Amino acid sequence: MQVSTSAYYAWLKRPGELISAETLRLYRCAKKLFKASRNSLGSRELAKVLRKKGFDISRYKTNKLMNQLKLVVTQRVAYKVTTKRKHSDAVADNLLNMNFNPVAPNQVWAGDVTYLKTGEGWLYLAIVMDLYSRRIIGWHISKRMTRDLVEKALIKAHNLRKPPKGVVFHSDRGSQYTSTGFRNLLTKLGCRASMGKRAR
Repeated sequence: MQVSTSAYYAWLKRPGELISAETLRLYRCAKKLFKASRNSLGSRELAKVLRKKGFDISRYKTNKLMNQLKLVVTQRVAYKVTTKRKHSDAVADNLLNMNFNPVAPNQVWAGDVTYLKTGEGWLYLAIVMDLYSRRIIGWHISKRMTRDLVEKALIKAHNLRKPPKGVVFHSDRGSQYTSTGFRNLLTKLGCRASMGKRAR
């Protein structure tokens, strides 16, 4: 471990650090609060919450505590629109009209795209959900938000469920869903397109 003999024996003779029950309670509470905030509490806000919990602690001590416990604030990314329609593309009628509760499986599927922060950077995730069971039945992930992303998610869902012709596929009006290629795929698979109103 690349430690000299003298340093090792000096460490053996050194008395162990005693942590009081109150300090241990503070550590546990700080960790719990920080985790509940999804790593967003800075020293100022964490100090306020800890004081409400009955701890006598300043912002300076809270900052020192965060360094000790390795509580690093993660910057949140503001929501951004993932799909936008090209005005040259056609929009399908809304076949559901806010009725999102089919009475049997493989009657209505819904698709959407979101983004995720991963070790490889930001990735886009396309999903297909059966609205009857609320199960994700198809998904695909990619570094690019292209038509191919939503097509592969739909194909995986179709291969898994092998639904009868006429299943409704509901989505927003994003360019991936309104594209000619995706509409051709829906026709090929025997699905009927349905799209919600803007900002829904």
